[in-house]
Amino acid sequence: MPRRSALMLAVAARCSALVPRARPLRPLTTLAESAAPAEERRERVLSGVQPTGTLHLGNYLGAIRQWVQFQDDYDSFFCVVDLHAITAPHNPKLLQQETLDAAALYIAAGIDPEKSPIFVQSHVTAHAELCWLLNCMTPINWLERMIQYKEKKQKQGENVGVGLFDYPVLMAADILLYQAGLVPVGEDQRQHLELTRDIARRFHDLYCKRKKRVFREPKALIVKEGARVMSLTDGRAKMSKSAELDNSRINLNDDPATIARKIKKCKSDEFTGLEWDNPERPEATNLLNIYQAVTGMERDAILAEVGDLSWGGFKPRLADAVVAHLEPIQLKYAEVSADKAYLSGVLKSGAERADETATRTLDAAKA
Repeated sequence: MPRRSALMLAVAARCSALVPRARPLRPLTTLAESAAPAEERRERVLSGVQPTGTLHLGNYLGAIRQWVQFQDDYDSFFCVVDLHAITAPHNPKLLQQETLDAAALYIAAGIDPEKSPIFVQSHVTAHAELCWLLNCMTPINWLERMIQYKEKKQKQGENVGVGLFDYPVLMAADILLYQAGLVPVGEDQRQHLELTRDIARRFHDLYCKRKKRVFREPKALIVKEGARVMSLTDGRAKMSKSAELDNSRINLNDDPATIARKIKKCKSDEFTGLEWDNPERPEATNLLNIYQAVTGMERDAILAEVGDLSWGGFKPRLADAVVAHLEPIQLKYAEVSADKAYLSGVLKSGAERADETATRTLDAAKA
């Protein structure tokens, strides 16, 4: 057997244990059809990503893979946030397909729609309605302080829309509708979460002096160490769907040849060997983090295996590991995407379950 083929088989065996096994599609059951009582959950968690662009390895390792664990530990709601996506320039027709693609990838990654609702944000009208109610009592100067708005405004120039300015209020409505106690956020979203807490407090101060408080103030759910995946072309920049260079990211639907090509061309350095946490070598840290994430190995074991390799020796090994890890997800994604009736049923059922909770909160806010 050729050496490279043997290596790929060994990597595949190591990686397969980290990825949920694909299961045959089955019809959704309603809550009424479930014989067992719902398990009491410690906290409720709301998670979601924008569907614009193609979801990439950073989205998966930094968020979606951890959501799979959340569904067992928390009362989880998983949302495709298409209303947030339209705050930036986009292709409306393409957005519809990207929304379905994102939902299919949620399932392919291991999220079980029978355990937790998967739904599209715009399919639950309470998001937009509560956003407007919160708009009417949120001071403008609170939004003017948002760092993300300032940064994106510089990129979009004079054509920036009001929706981008108001993005944090819609995010607050998303969270508060579901009485989420925990919200998984990265560093770039922490300011928005604090704003959500401020908005909830202001609403209660203005309208709930003589009645029960409507909203639960959420806290940040800290993601696991090493979940942050950086760009393949700049180890100091986060891997991003919006980056102009496609070579800066590994898309979840990239084929093996494309993954190998991107990793072969990714930025490296002139140092000898591989090491973690050297501030002069952000690319080395990033690629080792990716290798650790897709193999599940400990740092010491990784350094013993690849620490003395050159970039030319390590990159093919990393590519094989990423390909082996993503293969079952890609196969499941193709299966789910091909069954349009099933995917439509998942989203319809998820929206109905989400709407029940959201409407209850909205009605209380309007009471």
